[in-house]
Amino acid sequence: MVNKEIKANSSSLNSWVEVPENSDFPIQNLPFGIYSTNTKSKRVGIAIGDQILDLSNLFELGYLKSLSFCEHCFSNKYLNRMMGHGKLEIRDLRNRISEILNIENKELSKNKEAISKVLDLQSDSEMHLPVKIGDYTDFYSSEQHAFNVGCMFRDPNNALLPNWKHIPVAYHGRASSIIPSGQSVHRPKGQQKLDDNENPIFGPSKLLDFELEMGFITFDGKPLGDQITTKEADDFIFGMCLFNDWSARDIQKWEYVPLGPFLAKNFASSMSCWIVTLDALEPFRTKGPTQNPKVLPYLEYSDFKHLDINLNVTIKLPNGQEKVVTKSNYKHMYWNMNQQLAHHTVNGCNINCGDLLASGTISGPNEGSFGSMLEISWKGTKPLTMPDGTKRKFIQDGDSIIFKGHASNGKYNIGFGELISKVLPSK
Repeated sequence: MVNKEIKANSSSLNSWVEVPENSDFPIQNLPFGIYSTNTKSKRVGIAIGDQILDLSNLFELGYLKSLSFCEHCFSNKYLNRMMGHGKLEIRDLRNRISEILNIENKELSKNKEAISKVLDLQSDSEMHLPVKIGDYTDFYSSEQHAFNVGCMFRDPNNALLPNWKHIPVAYHGRASSIIPSGQSVHRPKGQQKLDDNENPIFGPSKLLDFELEMGFITFDGKPLGDQITTKEADDFIFGMCLFNDWSARDIQKWEYVPLGPFLAKNFASSMSCWIVTLDALEPFRTKGPTQNPKVLPYLEYSDFKHLDINLNVTIKLPNGQEKVVTKSNYKHMYWNMNQQLAHHTVNGCNINCGDLLASGTISGPNEGSFGSMLEISWKGTKPLTMPDGTKRKFIQDGDSIIFKGHASNGKYNIGFGELISKVLPSK
């Protein structure tokens, strides 16, 4: 059980690197990502304010010599090798970075030559997929979302399927098509069954949708055959990201019986490029919903395992105009990460360093907090009016979908940066 002190979360900490007001990246955050510049190859960086701390050069200059990491942990195109050191050593690293960036620490702040080598502007940098993802699982853990979908496609009086409040429902997705923020998505093609057609047709999806989700990245788990308990789960979670589980609703409607999503999902999923550690999010724990009926013992957990993270989605039109279409919160999840990981491994399934587990669509209790266009437009019956006067039932070519999220305590924000993806026409 990990119990080493988290020193990097104190609200009294300040950095000698300038951090704009309401920044996603104060010294209390220190998220990890992979970036490059015109003069630097891909490497591990940490966001601080509007800049990125180059951990590869910081290591070469000797500032991390007290830790157990090697050069290749940071001069790497993925975070996996660094993550392979596990929870305690990542915590040591984050504590050490916090110490170096502390306004009261002069060891780096007074060395202008070193600073020029280890700090890069985010605006001058390119972000990349942060993790080499081995396996990807997508859950279906928001009660309001499941209820909304059940009302639209089944009986409103029996919206939730019989198993929904007993197990964290999930499916295994496609890791190879997970892409970073900034990479565009082509409208997928597939079979669709129109209501007035006897046979299916083939063509570009007409009902392309986003799904507002969050994902978490794992450390190495236990050997095949062993399970991770809800009590142990935090020790196996590295951090979190924003996640857009793109969905082609018309393709999905035709194919999902009897085995669930396939081509409607695997064409692309988008993730934000900064991974915010679970340690940085600890101050934002909150109590989850009452789970009724009572869950089985292996899914029981102590209180305050949910997280209070504000989320919003914006549609940006081709002309640059924008409209916020939903404001939600991760705390609305019925099943939390600890339960998801415990259920995933209860049969002995092993997880590996760099696996991605996504939350499922996050919908709040009100219409303004629904996490997909399927719900926002209520299956197309309530189209949104955009700033240019056009209507949106689902996502059109040329639209960009922007996810943002942050936790806040009134003193600082812990944010994830921006997840943006533009929809291009079908190839």
